[in-house]
Amino acid sequence: MSALIRWEPFRSVPSFPGRLDRIFDNFFGRGSCGIDEDLAVGLWNPSVDVYETKDHIVLKAEIPEVDGKDVEISVQGNTLTLQGERKQDDEVKEGSYYRRERRYGSFTRSFTLPDAVDPEKIHASFSQGVLKVTLPKREESKPKRIKVKVESEK
Repeated sequence: MSALIRWEPFRSVPSFPGRLDRIFDNFFGRGSCGIDEDLAVGLWNPSVDVYETKDHIVLKAEIPEVDGKDVEISVQGNTLTLQGERKQDDEVKEGSYYRRERRYGSFTRSFTLPDAVDPEKIHASFSQGVLKVTLPKREESKPKRIKVKVESEK
């Protein structure tokens, strides 16, 4: 006697984007070469937030378990590039994993800088796995306030 299983037409929808990513990764040679992707070590891209304040553009990248001194930030022309590597934990042997979802290896992220940024004054800090890159705006690109002198009529 077989068990009845209720059909749920949308059960596989959440996994579709992951499957599509694997198809593209395998096609372009970035995939796991036939190894179960859950066990593969591959490329990863840290999550990044970019926001603007009155005087700066700020970029924050999540790079847990990466030593800040192993991160390289470069500016060439109007392109800011972050590079680094999250190294694999050597304590655990490859065959000991039940599941492996975290990515290891090198990362590179590039961002086009607006003309308002002064590349000579960019600075970065690193704390608790978050890289913060502060991109000061040029003085001429900041909004100017002009006080209007009101003269009284006599």
